[in-house]
Amino acid sequence: MRNILLASLVAMFATTLAAQQNPALRLVGTIGLPNVEGRIDHFGIDLKGQRLFMSALGNNTVEVFDLRTNRRVRTITGLHEPQGVTYAADSNRIYVANGDDGKVRIFDGTSYKLISSLDFGSDADDTRYDSETRRVYVGYGEGAVAAMDSTTGKVLGQIKVDAHPEAYEVEPGGGRIFINVPNAHAIAVADWSRKQVVARWQLGGYAANFPMALDAPAHRLFVVTRRPAQLLVFNADTGKLTAHVTAAGDADDLWYDPIRRRIYVTGGEGFVSVIEQRSGDRYEPVAKVATAPGARTSFFSPQLGRLYVAVPHRGSQHAELRVYAAAP
Repeated sequence: MRNILLASLVAMFATTLAAQQNPALRLVGTIGLPNVEGRIDHFGIDLKGQRLFMSALGNNTVEVFDLRTNRRVRTITGLHEPQGVTYAADSNRIYVANGDDGKVRIFDGTSYKLISSLDFGSDADDTRYDSETRRVYVGYGEGAVAAMDSTTGKVLGQIKVDAHPEAYEVEPGGGRIFINVPNAHAIAVADWSRKQVVARWQLGGYAANFPMALDAPAHRLFVVTRRPAQLLVFNADTGKLTAHVTAAGDADDLWYDPIRRRIYVTGGEGFVSVIEQRSGDRYEPVAKVATAPGARTSFFSPQLGRLYVAVPHRGSQHAELRVYAAAP
């Protein structure tokens, strides 16, 4: 028994030492944002051009970063509470959803000049881009997700849901859309070809489901709730809850890393939860990486192996964008 206990302690020490020497996330850069005030919302990326776009909601701007140099290179103004920003690579256009006036403003990706705007009535929120179908999606108002042609900006249709949509994921090719609807206490599953919700997955004892991510090849949908702070794993075909683990509190972004088989959850509680995917139905928390209070929005690029975390200005805490490298 003594030998078994000793072996277990040695193994635990070795694991802890390895984690300290090769952390799941390592801070490699910080970009100061001295003129950015208020809440910071979601991000978009131009992978080819190595640009990151950040919705500075409380500042009424979108901040543009050069990822080669880790510098802020542009500020897009004339916005009204930008919440979602998406770069459509096929058209070189930047789509910005504005919560205050409900408009999606479309900018040229080179000159940053305003091309046009679409009025969705109220609370235009999170955005997504599907390169296969060349569609940009936006959630808005009292309960709808619409799709736009990424080249023309033409609205192609909408899907109604029971309340305001938060994060959602579009299957590659745009067949199904999984939508977090916190005020309905559910996840709505929509069929785009029919323009309607075909299933509602109730959350039971979990509430405030805001962030979402999708592992399409493994048919797993990830959702984080705030009450309680949990990562929920669903079978994307059946809606069955297959796993749940504790995650960062007050989370607003969630990312699945298919290369490293990890999940990153950024929470306003002040840390990033790193959870490893051991199998489709087995997940293990492996790290809590300290960030800052209110740092709940982020962007992860599997191709670059970087997690970008937005830190808002709060008292003596300066606004900044932190850059973390993911361990191989």
